[in-house]
Amino acid sequence: MIQVYVTGGTFDKEYNYISGSLFFRDTHLPSMFERGRCTLDVNIKTLMMIDSMEMMEEDREIIAYNCQRCPYDKILITHGTDKVVETAQFLAGRNIEGKTIVLTGAMIPYAFGTSSDGFFNLGSALAFVQTLQPGVYVSMNGRYFHWDNVVKNKKTGFFEELNN
Repeated sequence: MIQVYVTGGTFDKEYNYISGSLFFRDTHLPSMFERGRCTLDVNIKTLMMIDSMEMMEEDREIIAYNCQRCPYDKILITHGTDKVVETAQFLAGRNIEGKTIVLTGAMIPYAFGTSSDGFFNLGSALAFVQTLQPGVYVSMNGRYFHWDNVVKNKKTGFFEELNN
């Protein structure tokens, strides 16, 4: 079983065609798993629906608490890309033993259709959470990064290793 925790981020944002703003309604994960014909046993739990720019330490405590109490050893977390590295660092500092935790997100909302990277990032993260050794990782752009060796390049929108 893979535990999937939803925290919000661009991944799950919707577009208001009248105001032009982005907002949260509900997670797209169940329909994404169905559309991708996923046959894995996943348990989806929404912890929060917030933009990662608004994420506070209290929110990260909720994520860490759920990871620590999770009965499964494979955990995938959907998260906003602006602060995903900070949350990965926070979780690594909690010494959550024996679990593989992979955080992923999207630069373009899944609701935008084929222009979104969310579907690809979700599939990649699912593969990585099943194959990586226990630890905390960020998965974006088809790659995985150790929690202490990743940065979001704000100019390109891609995630990169700190130490090549």
